[in-house]
Amino acid sequence: QVQVVESGGGLVQPGGSLRLSCAVSGRDVSIYTMGWYRQAPGKQRELVAAITSGGNTNYEESVKGRFTIARNIPKNTVYLQMNSLKPEDTAIYYCNAKRVLVSSETVDFWGQGTQVTVSS
Repeated sequence: QVQVVESGGGLVQPGGSLRLSCAVSGRDVSIYTMGWYRQAPGKQRELVAAITSGGNTNYEESVKGRFTIARNIPKNTVYLQMNSLKPEDTAIYYCNAKRVLVSSETVDFWGQGTQVTVSS
């Protein structure tokens, strides 16, 4: 059974930084595309950043240059370093592990989410 657990959220002032962690258990993180999503009140969940099994990364336009996704394979953990935070970054941040099987079936696992609040 794969489990995904986020941590590291909190309250930070505009311009500040936070680092979110996503610990994966049950399978190696390197076989998944790992994504960080966020959902603000009244809005749809959106993909913020992702890292593929091959190590390629992509970012939502509004976070490019401010957020960095990285993984530590020995620790089976994925991180989201968030710098220059803005009030509009306020949301619940979710970690997702996704994999397409040989059968073309997609399997994915979600964490419970961690709240990030950017406010003065």
